[in-house]
Amino acid sequence: MDDQDFERTELLRRLRRLSGAARLMDTALRIPGTNIRFGADSLMGLVPGIGDASGAIVGFAIIYEARRLGVPMHKLGRMAGNVALDAVVGSVPLLGDLFDVYFKAHNRNIGMILDHFGVDRSDLDRPQRR
Repeated sequence: MDDQDFERTELLRRLRRLSGAARLMDTALRIPGTNIRFGADSLMGLVPGIGDASGAIVGFAIIYEARRLGVPMHKLGRMAGNVALDAVVGSVPLLGDLFDVYFKAHNRNIGMILDHFGVDRSDLDRPQRR
């Protein structure tokens, strides 16, 4: 395995971890009989104040890792805007809870990271083999 293969494998490992966190936060659960998915962010948002702040902390942890991976500042800014919008609107009783189910800031941000690196979501589903 040469350095380039190692770097790609390490990148995919880190992206899988971030994608898993986003999935847990945004789409881990499905309402039976529907295609509506939600995650821990929506559930935590039911707890006034603390819930939306906790979701934002996870969102900013994903952004921090994206910065470490080399995502440019303008994209990090857009990602921060997604997390801030999710936290602010999510803090509104009832409306915010519905917004959390549909906006999915963490998944949006993972999509931006994957686009930056030219990685398809399907590449994260299976380990790379040579």
